[in-house]
Amino acid sequence: MNHKHAAPTPPLGWNSWDCYGAAVTEEEIRGNAEYMAEHLKPFGWNYITVDIQWYEPYANSSQYRAFVPLVMDEYSRLMPAENRFPSAEGGQGFKPLADYVHSLGLKFGIHIMRGIPRQAAHAATPILNTTATAREIAHTNSICPWNTDMYGVDASKEGAQAYYDSLFELYAEWGVDLVKVDDIAASRLYDTHQPEIELISKAIERCGRPMVLSLSPGPAPVEYSAFFAEHANMWRVTDDFWDQWPLLLDMFDRCRTWQGIPEAGCWPDCDMLPLGHIGIRSVDGGGADRWTRFTRDEQLTMMSLWSIFRSPLIFGGELRDCDEWTLSLLTNKEVLRMNQDSHGAQERLRQDNLIVWTAEAADQSRYAALFNVGDSELSVSLSVDDIGLTGFTSGTELWNETPAELTGDVLQTKIPSHGVRLYRFY
Repeated sequence: MNHKHAAPTPPLGWNSWDCYGAAVTEEEIRGNAEYMAEHLKPFGWNYITVDIQWYEPYANSSQYRAFVPLVMDEYSRLMPAENRFPSAEGGQGFKPLADYVHSLGLKFGIHIMRGIPRQAAHAATPILNTTATAREIAHTNSICPWNTDMYGVDASKEGAQAYYDSLFELYAEWGVDLVKVDDIAASRLYDTHQPEIELISKAIERCGRPMVLSLSPGPAPVEYSAFFAEHANMWRVTDDFWDQWPLLLDMFDRCRTWQGIPEAGCWPDCDMLPLGHIGIRSVDGGGADRWTRFTRDEQLTMMSLWSIFRSPLIFGGELRDCDEWTLSLLTNKEVLRMNQDSHGAQERLRQDNLIVWTAEAADQSRYAALFNVGDSELSVSLSVDDIGLTGFTSGTELWNETPAELTGDVLQTKIPSHGVRLYRFY
């Protein structure tokens, strides 16, 4: 089965990291899934993902407890901690929770760290369908610099593929639809872990269930774009993204670097959307329990850039606390249509504080996003010829649903500081 079929369009979903760090519970997963099913599923949102360390019984924030015992089965595979995920009791793993998410018409995702648990390597525990032990396949000097749970797997060792096959066989039994693999796309200590990506990609092919493969963290090296496209569906183009303007400003360069790469099944990933109520038990990004620090204009800028670039859209906030404004960002049908169906996105213009991106719609209409990255309001008077819109005579701004101000072939508008005007021209 071609892995690209798992994500023909950019995935739309929710992930627990921005609000709960490593400490999310089953109740919180179910609650967010219920909210998505009721309010967002009609707009195409469907992935619910349990982020890092669901196998750590006493995880309490986004700061990891080092060298603690993890829940594991007899074949060196990590299992959900039952005190946090009660439905996993009796070795059922995530199957009951995945079944529940599926019953709502949604899809279920999990996060894993690349490699094999250090505790498995130290105890030389067995691996399914091979005589090799965890100790024999562990690459003990291939470690994650920010988390002590795992050693890398040495792809050259007998049993390495069997281990990853056994993991994804288990995830297929559970009903997993997306796997986010961390400490793999970029590393502070090593290059991209290509041999392990190949093992994982092959294991997904063999498991008999379509799964989206998402690789983290970034920045993934753009020179490996063909490799990523061959083996994965999403890969992060940035390190963890938080609600700080300098990080958002930086994303314009990252999107420019990766323009032309997004295509069916292959989505460079700008990371989660730190919107709404975040930081509930996550202390990363320099903040605690809070509402997003982005201004409303910055929120529109982020949604517009991610959407025209065709990044996956993965919401990071506690969905049940969404206010009307936050919900409006997630349910704009025209913006979502641009994210799901457009093509040919490119940076057309960069002039002082004005950055313009354009993309083409399936019906020959054209999208244009005009961003003001400066600190004061910008008055724009732009020839449509300069941004590839020759011949278009009318348009609509997609966030405020007002007609574009076109006088002849000149587009005029005012863009607030750190803000955007996002148009569809026809």
